Amino acid sequence: MKLAITIPAFNEEKTIAKVIGEIPRRIEGIKEIEIIVIDDGSTDNTGKIAEKCGAAVVRHSGNRGLAKAFRTGLDAALESGAGIIVNTDADFQYNQKQIPLLVKPILDGNAEIVLGSRFKGWIEEMPFSKKFGNILATKIVNFVSGLRVSDAQTGFRAFSREAALRMNISSDFTYTQESLLIAQEYKLKIAEVPVDFRKREGKSRLFGSIWGYAKRAGITLLIAYLNYHPLKFFLSLGGLFVLGGLAAGTRVLLHFLETGMVQPYLPTALLASLLLILGFEVIIIGLVAEMVKFSRKAQDEILYFIKK
Repeated sequence: MKLAITIPAFNEEKTIAKVIGEIPRRIEGIKEIEIIVIDDGSTDNTGKIAEKCGAAVVRHSGNRGLAKAFRTGLDAALESGAGIIVNTDADFQYNQKQIPLLVKPILDGNAEIVLGSRFKGWIEEMPFSKKFGNILATKIVNFVSGLRVSDAQTGFRAFSREAALRMNISSDFTYTQESLLIAQEYKLKIAEVPVDFRKREGKSRLFGSIWGYAKRAGITLLIAYLNYHPLKFFLSLGGLFVLGGLAAGTRVLLHFLETGMVQPYLPTALLASLLLILGFEVIIIGLVAEMVKFSRKAQDEILYFIKK
């Protein structure tokens, strides 16, 4: 069994050597280990240092973002013949000596995706805003996906080859939430193991601020949810409008049956009509979106077999 460790990196020359150096070179059940650094348009010596440390380096001509760097890493790992893929960060916050913990549930056949949970493990330091944001995002992901994980935002995670083949990430920003929605869609078994999380050296180069990240991550999660559960979303939204219309129209209808007149409830009647029309239009949009989803899933299946 070959293990590939992918490391998306953008201007991490101060820490990339530490990350690579900490990765175990021997793991029980693993015959070969390859380290793949995805240099996401770094303007420093990240790529050169990674090569000197023995890693294979895949370069982006410019900074394309975390999600695309993650996809590039998965593709490179699959092409190399890896049976298990571990993705980690280049900032030395995760303890790479714990990679065997992530790999074991997959080797034992107990999981296809393993998340390294910071909240089940040890956290040296995490700013309150980031901690609150991570917990809130995890609760939202759990709510929309039906999963029960403690750390949906972790960048320290392992994939079986089968799970990696399914990871057709469409987001241009982050992969963490969408990958879990994909796992839920294809019934991939998820496990969590506790991991250590160190204090970061310097400022994050991936996200300017926690609030900017929260906004973009929220939009990413909404779009991903609409991709995988469009009918459920639009049916619920349209149903609310229809119920509102029926509630508003009931009084008008009773008055009309009693008197044969709509007055003095004309504004209410117009509101009820508007809500009913809007509700049925939203439901129709949901039906169309569901058909688009079937088309996308067919394309995903084709891409899955091409990659396989």
